Amino acid sequence: MWEWLLSPVDPSRAHDVGFAISWHARSMVLGWGILAPLAVIAARFLKIMPGQDWPRELDNPVWWRSHWIAQTVVFALTIGALVLVLPADLSQMSLHRWMGYCVLFGMAVQVALGVFRGSKGGPTAPAADGSLRGHHYDMTPRRLGFEAVHKTLGYGLLFLAAGTILLGLWETNGPRWMWLAIMVWWVVLIVLFCILQKRGMAVDTYQAIWGADPAHPGNQRPAPKWGVRRPGNQ
Repeated sequence: MWEWLLSPVDPSRAHDVGFAISWHARSMVLGWGILAPLAVIAARFLKIMPGQDWPRELDNPVWWRSHWIAQTVVFALTIGALVLVLPADLSQMSLHRWMGYCVLFGMAVQVALGVFRGSKGGPTAPAADGSLRGHHYDMTPRRLGFEAVHKTLGYGLLFLAAGTILLGLWETNGPRWMWLAIMVWWVVLIVLFCILQKRGMAVDTYQAIWGADPAHPGNQRPAPKWGVRRPGNQ
């Protein structure tokens, strides 16, 4: 059994990688195979924590800190992993490399979106003039555009990164235990996602931060999609 697990997935090829490739793979799997999905789960399901006395207790920062810290680590791991395999021979670009560079480009777009997402506003982060105005609080077109692109691109990058990881495992002829470990981990994440979704833990960011008072501008807009519920409407 152990011999089978430790043997390469393709018996006709050797699993022989050097320092740079092995640490490139470890960094990318840790970043995109483990931390990035956890960051998405935190952002989607931890806006109102179990036991939190919502709406008396608002704007719990757990989801934001978890998401931001995890994605910062993903960014650092990705840059480190890229440095390990540079310079790239553009004349020998495999599908794995092309997909990897697409992941890098998407990550750069996500970073730019985060930097230019606009101001928060609202009672806890008023504008310089003392008003409640803010891109998030007012749900301006800039904020709406950010949320639409950030979420769509974020989920898309998870699937793209998963495919890139599997191609990398195949190119390096990774041993069977690596394939099984990453597959089991992803199944666990999918099951966890489904359980949290069924329990109604995907709640509207706006109401999680500011409550359900219709006086808040964002609560006058249509309810969000993506399977997200508004706790104040139930």
